[in-house]
Amino acid sequence: MPFTIHLGDIVDQSWYYTAENSTPWSPTTDLVGNGQLGNGQVTKEWELASQAMQVLEAAKQPYSICAGNHDVGAIGSDMQWGPDWGVGVTGFANDDGYQDGGSHRVGLFEPYLQVFPADRAKQQATFGGRHSSGFHEYHVFQAEGNKFLVLSMSWRASDDAITWANQVIQANKTIPVILVNHQLVGIGSDGKTAADTAYSNYMWDKLIKDNDQIFMAISGHYHGSCISTKKNSRGNDVHLMVVDYQMAYMGGNGLMRMFEFDLTNKKIVASSFSPWVPLKPAATLNEFDAAWLSDSNQSFTLDIDFAQRFSSFNPGFSVPTGSADGSLTEAAKKLILTNYSQPPQKAAALPTGPDDYPKVDDTLAHWRFFNPSAVEGQLFPYQPGQQIADVAPGGKNPISVNTWAGQSGDLAWSKSHHPLSAAPGSLRFLNATKTRFTYFTTDQASALNVETFPKGYTIEAFVYIDPGFDATKNGWMGILYRLGARSNLPGFASDDGDCALMFAFSNLMEFQWEVAPTSQATNLTCWSGGVSAGQWLHVAIVNDPAASYATTMYVEGAPVLRNNTNMQGIQFVAPTQQLAIGCGQWAGNMSTGFLGSIGEMRIVGAPLASDKWLTARAS
Repeated sequence: MPFTIHLGDIVDQSWYYTAENSTPWSPTTDLVGNGQLGNGQVTKEWELASQAMQVLEAAKQPYSICAGNHDVGAIGSDMQWGPDWGVGVTGFANDDGYQDGGSHRVGLFEPYLQVFPADRAKQQATFGGRHSSGFHEYHVFQAEGNKFLVLSMSWRASDDAITWANQVIQANKTIPVILVNHQLVGIGSDGKTAADTAYSNYMWDKLIKDNDQIFMAISGHYHGSCISTKKNSRGNDVHLMVVDYQMAYMGGNGLMRMFEFDLTNKKIVASSFSPWVPLKPAATLNEFDAAWLSDSNQSFTLDIDFAQRFSSFNPGFSVPTGSADGSLTEAAKKLILTNYSQPPQKAAALPTGPDDYPKVDDTLAHWRFFNPSAVEGQLFPYQPGQQIADVAPGGKNPISVNTWAGQSGDLAWSKSHHPLSAAPGSLRFLNATKTRFTYFTTDQASALNVETFPKGYTIEAFVYIDPGFDATKNGWMGILYRLGARSNLPGFASDDGDCALMFAFSNLMEFQWEVAPTSQATNLTCWSGGVSAGQWLHVAIVNDPAASYATTMYVEGAPVLRNNTNMQGIQFVAPTQQLAIGCGQWAGNMSTGFLGSIGEMRIVGAPLASDKWLTARAS
């Protein structure tokens, strides 16, 4: 239930479906959450998270929850990235950027422990117990004459918590275990392929592989959905899944995952759907709305002979002869899709030539990264000063290549481009890492360096994230930066080394737009959902003075969930601090080059409607 301050009725509607006790849900259905209930620093999110769970509590519908990385840390303070408070972690080589290092959480000041204390958890009929820290719990539910145990482990469980988890399993040694862990399996750049991480290997060795009772594990943290299967120390399958919709359209759009355990027919049927989408006005639906997901990583069937799989610890596991109720999955599908039909999608008009796009007033710069005479893979001339022209009227802001931190072969022309871009090609940024990069900058005398955008702005870019994206090497790679540490701005309320304008791609594969507005002494940010590598994407960032300087990010035409308001203008540190395209900067040092391709980038000093974007046509 991520970022509940933004979701409101979407979460409530999803829970009402499960609280009604209508088929396929019943009093024996167990609901689990894999973390990210709110934000450690935002009180309102915790209030809404609490209210959402009250829907289930009023209906006597059991649920279990765990804390994610945004759910730890005192309200009003920075998040504490360590393990559960008072104890530490050993044997985990932390290399993913999180600062465990013995940092401890802040005990009774934790909002998670205030809003979801043990006394509240004990109200659940299925509740079995909690770890002494309050961050981990287990539940036991019954179905078809059998017991199942749900073990919910919050983010970055400590050594003591893992010892507790092993003790819980041993104390319930005949019960199959479903492990729910905020962070476990990683996910590839395609958003579909499972990937081992240092932490998943740590948890596998410490908790999973030697506990044959654990037959499936569900986690989040990484954006997307995937499944992998590993053999435990007894040679039995353990199904490991990521189910994370928090960065999908509209913060998940009400999506949830159901697992139907068909004991008779020896299978688990997984289905992902949204009870919210069918309730939305038909006129508001778009290509990103989906009531039922059909991709193979979203809806699938696992073959499992339950009696055989559990025979080592529960030889008496009961398999019923069958049920007259039929498929619960089909019942859920009927409930969700009755009286709902996805409206037909209007096909976008493709460009008829390289000039088929809207030319608009207030265009400050427009860079088109293509060379019509180059063959595929032809290298960009790798000499300092080589330029990409500005095709805006007057052509006042060309950008020049910077080669000091790269090598010949790091830039290459390509015919590949976004289908809605009229520019028939792109420039590939190759071999980029945190320390190797080639990038472009405006001239030191460029008017763009000091542009504060008093009338608002529209920033557009066609970008392609390389399938080889690696969060450890490429996370936070820069797309467009205004150079200079914002801590040098007069009165700015931070001493960090970030810049006054940052358009970047995070280690969690999200687009970040972060600026220091002219009207404030702090920074404000817009975040996309998680996106997949290996596809062309159009990103538009629109700042509108008529809407309280609201800034809205659009990815492939769809507004993202986490936008912001009161973002009036953009500050600059010094007139000679340039704009950089294709690299970031921290504390005055260039860092983390862009790995992928750029087709076009346009900067307009006014808000534009979508019919004036580069994805539209000139006519």
